[in-house]
Amino acid sequence: MKMTERDFKLKKLATFLDRHQLDGVMLWHRPNFAWLTGGGDNHVSRSSAIGVAGLIATRDSITCICNNIESPRIAAEELAGLEIEIIDYEWHDDSSAKKAFEKAIGNKKFAADFNSSDLDLADLPKNFAELRWQLCPEEIERYRIGGRLTSEAIESACRMIEPGMTEKQIAGILDLEVHARGLHPVVTLIAADERLMKFRHPIPTEKSFENVVMLVTCADYKGLISNVTRIVHVGKLNEEGQSRVQAVADIDATINLVTKPRKSLSELFAELQNAYELAGHADQWNFHHQGGITGYMGREVFARPGENTIVQIDQAFAWNPSVAGCKSEDTVLISSDGIELLTAHSPNWPTVMGRSHAGELRRAGWLELE
Repeated sequence: MKMTERDFKLKKLATFLDRHQLDGVMLWHRPNFAWLTGGGDNHVSRSSAIGVAGLIATRDSITCICNNIESPRIAAEELAGLEIEIIDYEWHDDSSAKKAFEKAIGNKKFAADFNSSDLDLADLPKNFAELRWQLCPEEIERYRIGGRLTSEAIESACRMIEPGMTEKQIAGILDLEVHARGLHPVVTLIAADERLMKFRHPIPTEKSFENVVMLVTCADYKGLISNVTRIVHVGKLNEEGQSRVQAVADIDATINLVTKPRKSLSELFAELQNAYELAGHADQWNFHHQGGITGYMGREVFARPGENTIVQIDQAFAWNPSVAGCKSEDTVLISSDGIELLTAHSPNWPTVMGRSHAGELRRAGWLELE
């Protein structure tokens, strides 16, 4: 019998609880809530890591707890069809909240990613996040949808912008395109002209776009985050610019093609360093993180020297190599069949062939406006 997503995750959770000698966990953080509910969203304020509804999970059951403001919507829109009981409490009564939590937990041994209502629970062991890293078939299908929609959104935004627009106006267009497709923008970065040369994490400003602009989105679809970068240029790119684009495409192709199960992130980082050197930009990896495992967070684990996390089958990655003035980024799935571009560019998007010792991989190029 095929294992359901719920069974798959409760089995993982049971192993975790046994290892840490716990009876259960209480989960309030967005990534954990989304993971255990198959894409549910417990947020009202996106500025907070803590949601308005929590999960009380044991080896064989999941209960949601929240106040009476949130419970009707959470039940109808986030947990519909799931075998998850809801316990609510009066929003204005702290004692009511504490009683609800104590009733749900009793005298059992729980750990929490956020201690609500002064329960004084143990802190959730950090390796709980590892439960999220290997994706089940249902998650992969959701990621494929989210990746495609994210790619469509950013490409649409790129084709709508015009010279003279400010970075903030471009950010608004990008976020609108993301929202319009049913996703949430988690990160939006825009860099025009000299800011693209100077900064690797450029939040949007009032700077006007004149010749070149980079758009970056990290978009959440049912908890899974697709990370994409695209760049727009006015007119034909000169020889120097083409050289940078090719160099980054070669580095990008290298790291994506060598990312395979059972390799460590430190091994992969060494491959990145070598690719930068071969591309003639040996020092550029120092100026920006290079990406790593993605999923329910923009990056679950960053690749870096000495990071010995091992690549698993059915794991998502987002690498983002860059040199001054150029960057490449997509979200991919690493499976037993190889690499799958979840945020693949559309057929009519300009491309460049990235080449490396590991083979060739066609990468997104720059959109040239006439």
